[in-house]
Amino acid sequence: TRPDAALKPHLSHMLRYGCTRLELGVQSVYEDVARDTNRGHTVRAVCESFQLAKDAGYKVVAHMMPDLPNVGMERDIEQFKEYFENPQFRSDGLKLYPTLVIRGTGLYELWRTGRYKNYTPNALVDLVARILALVPPWTRVYRVQRDIPMPLVTSGVEHGNLRELALQRMRDLGTQCRDVRTREVGIVDIHTKVQPDQVELIRRDYMANNGWETFLSYEDPETDILIGLLRLRKCSSETFRPELTECGQCSIVRELHVYGSVVPVHSRDPKKFQHQGFGTLLMEEAERIAREEHGSVKLAVISGVGTRHYYRKLGYELDGPYMSKSLVSEIN
Repeated sequence: TRPDAALKPHLSHMLRYGCTRLELGVQSVYEDVARDTNRGHTVRAVCESFQLAKDAGYKVVAHMMPDLPNVGMERDIEQFKEYFENPQFRSDGLKLYPTLVIRGTGLYELWRTGRYKNYTPNALVDLVARILALVPPWTRVYRVQRDIPMPLVTSGVEHGNLRELALQRMRDLGTQCRDVRTREVGIVDIHTKVQPDQVELIRRDYMANNGWETFLSYEDPETDILIGLLRLRKCSSETFRPELTECGQCSIVRELHVYGSVVPVHSRDPKKFQHQGFGTLLMEEAERIAREEHGSVKLAVISGVGTRHYYRKLGYELDGPYMSKSLVSEIN
């Protein structure tokens, strides 16, 4: 959705629908580009909606569009540096959609009259490779390029495997992509057949959208393979949901995910990583941090409807759209 359609009323409606992840069209961090491309909202609105969404517990995924008019290669690179380094941005996920020229649009008229020209295919691969090298290990790049039928595209991306080409370019340059997707145990197994050996708990803390974020993960540091992750946020003073404010300081788990091949419920496979207890261990560490470091009296989870029973087994109860657990008895 749009940042100006992701305000408090919209976010509350989506919680009632059972939504847990919010995808926002950002396209650019530059105000002049947002204006010239008729976005109809400011970059400041993007930052505000990011904070509101995270304070409500959502995972936030941004859609970014390199190669827009009047930007250029170096300014494109600088905007992604700004995006990952500036705490007002720093979404949990990213979709990269390089600009496409579609007949019947204003951009098509710019292209037709020679006032706009896409990057060459080789330059675009270079750009995506440089962007992927900037991605921090707590961010997941969900997609690279849109799946639009080529007959509709007048100019733009010419390769259907842009991410693959960019990763190959990175290997040639000696750089590395460390986003969540690249490091997932299942993805690594498919591409390299490498399995993790020594798995340990890794903690990364960072500030984002006026809140303290903790990214907990089980990884093999030697092979850089990711087994599972948890996103914990100390709710900011501007949190608007009553479930997260009425009892005092509250922390929220915005995502819990263990990767690997699917294992049936109530089953275990020693060669796979689901149902091996990693999720429970991550939740226990999140509770400890919330209690001892955040000083929180409650930990909430934005849970999908189908996973609520899992949290009930861990002592959580339904609390509006969330599952929550009091930490007061544990503090005492």
